[in-house]
Amino acid sequence: MSRFQRYALIAFITVEVLIFVGAIVRTTGSGLGCPDWPFCYGCLVPPSSADEIDFTKIDLEKFLKKAERLGRDPATITPERLKAEFDSTATWIEYINRLTSIPVGLSVMLMWGFSFGEARRGRKRVFITSTLSVLLVGINAWLGARVVLSGLKPGIITLHMALAIMLQCMLVYTAWRGTSQPWRLAWKTKADQTLRWLAWGLFVLVVVEGIMGSQVRELTDELARTHAGHSRAEWVHELEASWVYLIHRSFSWLILAVGFLFFFRSRHVLQHRGWLEISITAIIVSQMLLGVVLANVGIVAVAQVLHIGLSSLLVSGLFLWLLGSGKVYKQGSVS
Repeated sequence: MSRFQRYALIAFITVEVLIFVGAIVRTTGSGLGCPDWPFCYGCLVPPSSADEIDFTKIDLEKFLKKAERLGRDPATITPERLKAEFDSTATWIEYINRLTSIPVGLSVMLMWGFSFGEARRGRKRVFITSTLSVLLVGINAWLGARVVLSGLKPGIITLHMALAIMLQCMLVYTAWRGTSQPWRLAWKTKADQTLRWLAWGLFVLVVVEGIMGSQVRELTDELARTHAGHSRAEWVHELEASWVYLIHRSFSWLILAVGFLFFFRSRHVLQHRGWLEISITAIIVSQMLLGVVLANVGIVAVAQVLHIGLSSLLVSGLFLWLLGSGKVYKQGSVS
């Protein structure tokens, strides 16, 4: 692995960590833990208790707008009410989410700086994808602020997650292409088009399932607001009234079937079934088991976090496999 590839890999890992932390934010309902972005109750470092808040310094107007977007009567938002409802755990979870975004920006900028050297070596696509990664980080950082300022508006939340996955795929390509000899699969004879089509089909199915999953998460966010204090196990009955949830739940069986076809086909056409094929299949099975827990036990927070985080890893793993399945016509040129 070249030095540039290591920088790209570090950037990818920081994004993945941020996705997991973001999932924790969503499942714990901490997205508005610091409503007056970029501050936290008027402080740069969030308070640990309501007694530490100087309500004369907070921007109450932002809190009023948030309440209106969330369907609450702005007239009920007073310093006394804010003090009574203050949740230090939610505040610190959201603050850690913001801190986690800092390594993402730094690592992507570092990768971009070294991509100039890659461009001089003739790998201009690496420079282009590195530049696009920087732009995606900037756009998503701005969108992250919009998520808070919009009062967790569903459409913006889904777009925020979609751009994060797009950034991951961009970083996967950058890391994979950042060498004169990109990694590729070892076929027994020649590239098996059946397996490639299975992989492409699986990739599309996972992306579609992810879009529906994001819509389901929007529903659970709404349930977290409307069913505050109720058991998460009761949420499943509410979700079953939504066709998106029912399709999302049933669609997973198709992904499992295609995943097994992909796994067994790879054994016959590859010289050896490597860690990537095994990891992809293991994640699919894990996602299925987590889905069973979420559908039958209840919307368990830990299972929900893993379900969201593993979905991003699955997309990235499949994308890397597809890159490595291309034919190599000459040194450094991959179809």
